[in-house]
Amino acid sequence: MTIFQKLEAFVLKTFKTTLEVFLAALKMSPNAQGYVNGSITELLLKQHLENLDYEVKRIREKWEGKKHSNHHGDFYFRKNDTNEWFVLESKGVKSNSEKWHKLYNYDNLKKFLYAHSEKLPWIDKSQDIEKQNIDWITANLPKFLNEYKESLYDYEEIQKYNKQNRTRETDKSRAITALSVYSRDEIGDMINERLEYLMSKIRVLETHFVSGVSGSSERTQATPRKNEFNAISIDIVLRFDEHKFVFANPNQLESSGEDAEHLQQNYIMGFVFPQTDGSLKLGLTDEWFDNFADVYATLLTENAVNEYDMQIDNRNLIIDG
Repeated sequence: MTIFQKLEAFVLKTFKTTLEVFLAALKMSPNAQGYVNGSITELLLKQHLENLDYEVKRIREKWEGKKHSNHHGDFYFRKNDTNEWFVLESKGVKSNSEKWHKLYNYDNLKKFLYAHSEKLPWIDKSQDIEKQNIDWITANLPKFLNEYKESLYDYEEIQKYNKQNRTRETDKSRAITALSVYSRDEIGDMINERLEYLMSKIRVLETHFVSGVSGSSERTQATPRKNEFNAISIDIVLRFDEHKFVFANPNQLESSGEDAEHLQQNYIMGFVFPQTDGSLKLGLTDEWFDNFADVYATLLTENAVNEYDMQIDNRNLIIDG
């Protein structure tokens, strides 16, 4: 069977429909696309580590009994010809980081770059940092100094602001008055236009950790404990031109301010810088590596999981026909 025939047979057997209907349904559901993309990430990650001479086993999602507190990742892995098994968590980057931080506005962009100046390759710490960022914006994103100099506000914020009884005129009130004539879709298009322009020069790599809090989880807050897994893999495909993995040891990441045993909810891992020749330059903070061996070298035998505690999911990752 050809790959097309296999796909057609799989869709008919699994979803009881045609490829045309399946494709249309997938296109209209961002959630379904995200789930499929996550499955692709996990499959490619497994293959990537196996090619690097690691044995990889999927961790069972539905455990028999209470889930072990140190097995909250997606995979077990060990270097071939060794006995120590470790736990790997697989995640992606936030899809809306630039929009969430409102980097489509000049002032927000300038403040954000200043706050993360230690992650920027053009910064000379002995010189004025703010000026260096302004110079970079001027050279690389000049529209923010003229065409895009007026701040944008999303549709909900405009509606909420207009319901308030304000009498004093401000820069924000003038901007919102000007934007009030536009529809939700028109405001969205304006924001997306700026984001596309921004991301032609700089893209934010940010990951997000959220976990439930319950008595069985042993968590004091809604983020993972640092000992729930031994290593983290982040697929940066949403900001890159391919599925590319970067890795970290959770013990080397900055702790939550509320509990030193927990991870923070968000980490700015670095940036991707599109180049004029179409290539992408990756800039990561010191805690993140694109070579898995660098993270493996930080793992301690004493933190390996007990092989007798492992619950492995033996289902195939690829279903034929």
